Amino acid sequence: MLVFPFAKINLGLQVLRKRPDGYHDIRSVLLPISLRDALEAVVDKSLPPGEVKFESTGLPVPGDAAANLCLKAVEMIREQRELPGLRMHLHKAIPTGAGLGGGSSDGAHALLLLNKLLDLRLAAEELHAIASRIGSDCPFFLKQQPQLAEGRGEQLSPIDVDLKGHWLMLVNPGIHVPTSEVYQGMTLTDAHTDLQEALKDPPSAWQCTVVNDMEQFVIAKHPAIGAIKTELLQQGAVYAAMSGSGSSVFGIWAEKPSEIAFPAEYRSWVFPL
Repeated sequence: MLVFPFAKINLGLQVLRKRPDGYHDIRSVLLPISLRDALEAVVDKSLPPGEVKFESTGLPVPGDAAANLCLKAVEMIREQRELPGLRMHLHKAIPTGAGLGGGSSDGAHALLLLNKLLDLRLAAEELHAIASRIGSDCPFFLKQQPQLAEGRGEQLSPIDVDLKGHWLMLVNPGIHVPTSEVYQGMTLTDAHTDLQEALKDPPSAWQCTVVNDMEQFVIAKHPAIGAIKTELLQQGAVYAAMSGSGSSVFGIWAEKPSEIAFPAEYRSWVFPL
């Protein structure tokens, strides 16, 4: 069985406060986009029950393969259900450490895949609880729709965002930005707009109201990220921002954008919204 974990971008990212448990309360609107990985799983009766053979191809994933969130999802399921021998193959197209949620999407889709493949009949509430243990933004990827994320990112509610007819250009400069480093280094602010109200305006009105609080710290450390944002705006984007903790930057256009010449090592995509 094959599924296609999707990436996301953040429309605004407000870091509200540090919590007693060490995490941060945030507020952000998460928007699914068309950039996807591919994840396949099959039952292999030649393997002992519960054993998983995992392979990853495509873009490299830093770190120990055993720490991949797909395998973490398997471990969470194994705590509640007996599993047969499985083979899993992940093909990465979503860059890692890029603010696009690729790893979290892979973990969430592994849950959905196993639930359907093995007819586990886990309810939506159970899947949400398991996904929350995998990662703060994993629950978002259980449903492909815009959602307002609060708390650590796991408190989700549907939200309407009207981007019909608009286009997205996404640019990744290949800079790996650890999220924990950004949280530790950024300065918190109390100056936040009402994000839900701001997003009711057309995208051309968002630049000063739909703000990513992490941008200032990340751009100061990696000026190339700020240069991408500036270039997108100069080339006609009605709104541009860094996604998540970076390093990806996106621009929104009222019509399909023309090609922009970025350095050869950058990766870029254009999608209708």
